[in-house]
Amino acid sequence: MFSQQTPEQLALLRHAKRVVVKVGSSLVTNEGKGLDEHAIAHWARQLATLVAEGREVIMVSSGAIAEGMKRLGWPKRPTQLHQLQAAAAVGQMGLVQMYESKLSSFGVGSAQVLLTHADLADRERYLNARSTLTTLLELGVIPVINENDTVVNDEIKFGDNDTLGALVANLVVADALIILTDQTGLYTADPRNDATATFVHVAQAGDTRLEAMAGGAGSLIGKGGMITKVLAAKRAAASGASTVIASGHEADVLLRLCRGDPIGTWLMAPTGKSQARKQWMADQLQLRGAVVIDDGAVAKIASEGKSLLPIGMVGVQGDFSRGDVIAILDGAGSEVARGLANYASAEAKLLCRKPSSVFESLLGYAAEPEMVHRTNLVLTSSSR
Repeated sequence: MFSQQTPEQLALLRHAKRVVVKVGSSLVTNEGKGLDEHAIAHWARQLATLVAEGREVIMVSSGAIAEGMKRLGWPKRPTQLHQLQAAAAVGQMGLVQMYESKLSSFGVGSAQVLLTHADLADRERYLNARSTLTTLLELGVIPVINENDTVVNDEIKFGDNDTLGALVANLVVADALIILTDQTGLYTADPRNDATATFVHVAQAGDTRLEAMAGGAGSLIGKGGMITKVLAAKRAAASGASTVIASGHEADVLLRLCRGDPIGTWLMAPTGKSQARKQWMADQLQLRGAVVIDDGAVAKIASEGKSLLPIGMVGVQGDFSRGDVIAILDGAGSEVARGLANYASAEAKLLCRKPSSVFESLLGYAAEPEMVHRTNLVLTSSSR
């Protein structure tokens, strides 16, 4: 039913510039026994190699609660929320220390970033998280991300970091999401119970058949297992990121995947990341506002593919917030493009015709030099 990966598909990771790697708790903690120093060193070496190759890598890692339980001497996972949060708080100390130590030994800097789904649902916090992560990547630092279990109430559950990995892939517009697990990948059925089960080498992310193969919601197979990974791949595909589900026990799995080796299950996004992002912006039916730009700025963004700088803006319309999709109009009022605003309308009015060197004196801070960055801008039909 599902064939081997094609050379074009295998080339995806060879050419991937920005990759999110998610490792499961069973891998990080050696089946819950506490942090596996050897395994983390193994991944740290591979991550450092990928950075040396010029790639940008983000690690989403489970394991805080299991490590906290070990440090607290708890033989069994507690059921009370406050105890789980306490274990996560204790375990985070060891988790970040281990990653920092191992990555440092290979000459790579690291940073801890704790997120909740609420951080990624709120527009301002979403943009702030994205700016922080992209800055760290530009600096050659590997962000190590975990859910902020110490403050959430209903989000401590197995498989949640699969979803978090997909959300981070969307957040930073990654080329690919690699989910490392203790399984080799996805089968058409549970091979332990079905002798006819075959391995899924490649499929399209979001294919409804995949969820049934993974066990479906609420099944014994799917609970905390492959279903969360299949759903994460579907979510990551929304921003054009393809997903690979592979065994973390494979030797040099990250390096081999990024060479294009056919390891694991490849769930391909139906569209590329640039196309997916720009289609989403083009499809927005309700825009909160617009900026009017001069002829020079029209030429820069329409003909040269440049970002929109405030110095080229002559007016602001509507009431919009940072992160809203806005229209970009020429002097005659025709829409040239649309994109994500880096500044709210009140701030944009102050920045019209101003160079980036005065942003801080006008606003008290400077977020980005662009009003709309070229990666968050799509030309509309009237300008093509």
